[in-house]
Amino acid sequence: MNRICNEKMEDESLVKNFVARQANPCFELLYKRYSRKVFAKCISMLKDEVKAGDATQDIFMKIFTNLSKFNYKSKFSTWVYSITYNYCIDALRKQQRRGAIFSDELENAPDEAVPEVSDAEMAEIKIDILKKVLAEIPPGDRLLLEMKYKEGQQIKEIAALLNKSDSAIKMKLKRAKAKAQKIKSRLEQSNKI
Repeated sequence: MNRICNEKMEDESLVKNFVARQANPCFELLYKRYSRKVFAKCISMLKDEVKAGDATQDIFMKIFTNLSKFNYKSKFSTWVYSITYNYCIDALRKQQRRGAIFSDELENAPDEAVPEVSDAEMAEIKIDILKKVLAEIPPGDRLLLEMKYKEGQQIKEIAALLNKSDSAIKMKLKRAKAKAQKIKSRLEQSNKI
């Protein structure tokens, strides 16, 4: 590398140097740091290695062309995650034949009693059972649960990534947990788990 860009530099410094000087080595370092993470996230969301590879390339093209729009209000990694997440959600929406991916029809329905499922109850679902439950839950709800419980993201982080209010994310999580619990109970009753 050179003095403009080196492996010890923070992401934000690499972005500034790339934008100011169009220093391709800076972008190459960012790509090197994040390409595996983006690819892994794409696989986890799209469930297809070829689509994940294509998505990763598209996402980095989007990052490259929009790097000057990075506003430093969040960490660069959060910005990359947001672009990745939104790209994959859009791809999943295109795959869906009907309805909104986040069960938006429920958001517009009158408030109904949604059973409260505690975080402790979610943690008690064994991994193999959890995989079966998550396979049956709508993709948007699954991704929300994964962000909260697998990746350990806070409500505020999820809300910022999805451009929703904290209260909307809390309600979506509550509904997603209730769906997961209902699916788990159904699978247990049918002896599929």
